[in-house]
Amino acid sequence: MKVRLAEDGWNTRDPERVSLAYSIDSRWRNRAEFANGRAEIVALLTRKWQRELEYRLIKELWAFTGARIAVRFAYECHDDSRNWFRSYGNENWEFDEHGLMIHRYACINDLPIRESERLFHWPLGRRPDDHPGLSDLAL
Repeated sequence: MKVRLAEDGWNTRDPERVSLAYSIDSRWRNRAEFANGRAEIVALLTRKWQRELEYRLIKELWAFTGARIAVRFAYECHDDSRNWFRSYGNENWEFDEHGLMIHRYACINDLPIRESERLFHWPLGRRPDDHPGLSDLAL
């Protein structure tokens, strides 16, 4: 449930809304970029979604124990030249006693794809419940 809520939040592409799932002093590593606190998280996400257009994301629980969760994900987007990409990655999450994420470490790899190779076809926003997940797509 927590993973799907995170996916739904990210698919809004609303940095302010997404940042509310993280503690005030949350620490991130996203690719080679580091963010400390909600203000830096909002700035990072704003930059991200200004260059990653028509972003659609699927997350899947990989493992969890105690206050830690491992997630795998894939998303598709294009740049302002209509070059499409599918990005694959893993995230490690750690939560505080209030359920807010205090640490997020993401490793991401990008694969250039043709628009005809896209797999994530739904209107912008929440992924429909009947759309296949990552395991069903064998990604």
